Amino acid sequence: MKYFPIYLDAKHINAMIIGGGEVAARKIELLLKSTTNISIMSETLNSSVERLVNLHQLNWLKHNYQPGHLSKSNIVIAATDSVEVNSAVAAESTQLKLLTNVVDQPELCTYITPAIIDRSPIIISMSSSGSAPILLRMLREQIEKTLPNGYGKLADFSFKFRDHVKARVKSLRERRTFWERTLRGSIGQAILDGKTTSAEQQLIASLQTQAPPPSGEIVFIHTRDGNPDHLTLNAHREMQFADAVFYDQAVNIDLIEYIRRDASKFPQAIASSILINVQHALDLAEQGEKVIYLLSGAVDLPENKTLAESAIITKHIYSGN
Repeated sequence: MKYFPIYLDAKHINAMIIGGGEVAARKIELLLKSTTNISIMSETLNSSVERLVNLHQLNWLKHNYQPGHLSKSNIVIAATDSVEVNSAVAAESTQLKLLTNVVDQPELCTYITPAIIDRSPIIISMSSSGSAPILLRMLREQIEKTLPNGYGKLADFSFKFRDHVKARVKSLRERRTFWERTLRGSIGQAILDGKTTSAEQQLIASLQTQAPPPSGEIVFIHTRDGNPDHLTLNAHREMQFADAVFYDQAVNIDLIEYIRRDASKFPQAIASSILINVQHALDLAEQGEKVIYLLSGAVDLPENKTLAESAIITKHIYSGN
């Protein structure tokens, strides 16, 4: 990755905007979604910036850029129409090791602002690393259309009951199963429909019903051509809920990005067509874990008596072209 994605805690932001025009206004409006700890350095302000300064009582340094005013900031945005001024701001800010953004001059930036979909507290940010802004806009439009506006309410609901669920549902995997069932089912739909009281009553009732712990299983995913774009929805869902994944050197490594990030990963030195690591996979499944075994192509597995005689649930998914 050319850029490392990261989210900053808004309560620690101290931003300085150099410039008072329309570009500065857009940057200020974005920052105001998180903080009012913003200073503007510009001799003049256009009507949009002036309105924001007055409405949110922002700090206004009533002069154009002068060095020596950045040391108390940790984010600096140069938003003037002067290449020389922007370059000078970047030089000072970078020397002070501050997060620096220079509008339309990525070579002077130490960070760039991603495209953002705001379903607060759910925040989705995307970037093309500056290579394809039109493609990025198209992707954002697609996601915006498929993401209900009420998704933030689901997140708030989950946070409100997180400790209650943790106290009643002990294991991590059981909690993941519980929350998936809750948010995908009638309770989640009630939240999206604005029926919060009903959703809360249903959740409390479900916590009082002791659900059996999830059973371990081994899911063999035959990846055929290995193209991540050809993953079926079924395969993708299984991979997202994996506790562990096994794969050999013939498997396209890009597929590992689709596995749940904190799943345990076990690369295998021996080709799966010769030998699969059955005992290790069974041991994990017997502990209640969902084990994904990625296989290149669509070849049949070598026969294994231990696997055949095991009571652990196994299934095969063929995904790809």
